[in-house]
Amino acid sequence: MREETKYRFQRILYYVVLVSFLVPIVYLIVLIAIYDPETATRPRSDYSLMLVQCVLGVLVIHIPALFIHRWQIDIPVVLHIMYIVFLYCAIFLGEIASFYYYVPHWDDILHAMSSVMTGFFAYMLIAILNHGVKIRMALSPFFVALFAFCFSVTIGAVWEIYEFVADYALGLNMQKFITSSGEVLIGQAALADTMKDLIVDSVGALAASLIGLFSLHRKGWVHAYLRKDVRTVKQRNGAIAELSENL
Repeated sequence: MREETKYRFQRILYYVVLVSFLVPIVYLIVLIAIYDPETATRPRSDYSLMLVQCVLGVLVIHIPALFIHRWQIDIPVVLHIMYIVFLYCAIFLGEIASFYYYVPHWDDILHAMSSVMTGFFAYMLIAILNHGVKIRMALSPFFVALFAFCFSVTIGAVWEIYEFVADYALGLNMQKFITSSGEVLIGQAALADTMKDLIVDSVGALAASLIGLFSLHRKGWVHAYLRKDVRTVKQRNGAIAELSENL
């Protein structure tokens, strides 16, 4: 697929997902304002969570663009598209369309997807650090893979902390300790979702680190990315910015 075609598809996907976050915000604000517990089919915390997630989605969808245009960080188009699709699946399908409740293992699929993405991003981070120093670091493939695994698992753990704080402070249900019928789980049942997420994050991080390690030994795409010249990155991002202005 040509670079222009991939970028056009990426832009179309970006606008579609962005609209899917913006449209529900007004509806959710009205729904929360007129909430009646006697007629509502879901807890009020679920609607509050949807609103928070949509607002966050509008903000975080722009993070890759910030990296590309402000700091000249090269993000592979496939990884960028994967990120946008992940946000759509997590926020619109997961929260708004209630896939978390109605689709078996939907949360597990998203955690696996996110841990793989952050694992690959860790390899990018190594390249970014190498481009930012005068003397490049000579890191062994095993150390790079270990860093990718630890980085991805850490992001997953930080996310679980964020969910706990948000649930405690805002009365949300991000850790799914309240079922769709309003039952409040207790004991080990309340911990099951968090521990399952951490386990899935670890498995996804391991998969990403092993794929990257194999690519480094075989001199595949990860190896090529880590050795990419920063000037080539700036030229590519400049071309993308010019293309964006012409769309």
